[in-house]
Amino acid sequence: MRELTPGRAGEIVGAMRGRGVVVFGDVMLDEFVWGDVTRISPEAPVPVVDIRRESVHLGGAANVLANLRALGVRATLVGVVGADRAGERVRTELREAGAHEPDANLITDVSRPTTLKTRIIAHNQLVVRADRERRAPVDGPVEERLVAALRRLLKEAEALIVSDYDKGAVTPYVLGEILPAAEAAGVPVLVDPKLRNFDSYRPATLVTPNHHEALRVTNTEDDTDVGMASAARLIRERLGCSSVLITRGERGMMLLEEGGEPTYVPTAAREVYDVTGAGDTVIATLAASLAAGAALVEAAMLANHAAGLVVGKVGTATATAEELLASFPPEARP
Repeated sequence: MRELTPGRAGEIVGAMRGRGVVVFGDVMLDEFVWGDVTRISPEAPVPVVDIRRESVHLGGAANVLANLRALGVRATLVGVVGADRAGERVRTELREAGAHEPDANLITDVSRPTTLKTRIIAHNQLVVRADRERRAPVDGPVEERLVAALRRLLKEAEALIVSDYDKGAVTPYVLGEILPAAEAAGVPVLVDPKLRNFDSYRPATLVTPNHHEALRVTNTEDDTDVGMASAARLIRERLGCSSVLITRGERGMMLLEEGGEPTYVPTAAREVYDVTGAGDTVIATLAASLAAGAALVEAAMLANHAAGLVVGKVGTATATAEELLASFPPEARP
């Protein structure tokens, strides 16, 4: 595999600025409660966390948008929130992140809460996570509003990301309306999939399952290089998509393009503290790179570097354009 040079990486990252990418998917709010553990509870054998601070971050599809903004991309989010404090906080965070039209395309559904994930962390280790959510698919009127927003935004999009977290916003009906429209408009479609909707991700340019999802959807247990290549071919045949990129944790990524042999991209991570949101970083960097005119294998190598950065941070994180470029060897930089 040919290496991506720092100079070429700089060209791609520079060309990302101002590109237009639309993100559609499950919007979440990630809440972090940080503290220390100094004793065990007398009520049960569980740690008692002394809370020191709290923070919130955009999660799910909203974190994809945050990653795009960190790279300088003009990003728009289409999704669903509840009529609650978490939904209002999502809107505030989107405005602060610099989202394009942060309020116009975020639909409020009074029948469901905003998906809120609360993580309690002590000494940089996750103690417990509590989720507040409703995973049932959104109803017909909400689907129609999602379709209308996406049809309007596709007219100016240079890439579309579907970020499916199986929380109900991504439905077969919406996919059936929007993915053919994107293909007709010549807009690349990148899908971060879940099993429930798997057969509805068509047509798509690139599907990015992790290795667990790839094994489950192809009903195999072979996670070797050969097994992953076979799984990718089966996924391509099942969906008719152009390419498949399987993320493999500490083993990096495997990319299978149409008509080509698999390309294995070794991990760029030096230290792994937290994998939260790493998939969001990968698909955001892939889409930004393709919108900037990169070849898919170049996009995969950049996404690998970006993922290596965020797993070295605790909590939901993003990789900035400056951090991404600095991850390449300094002695080789022009």
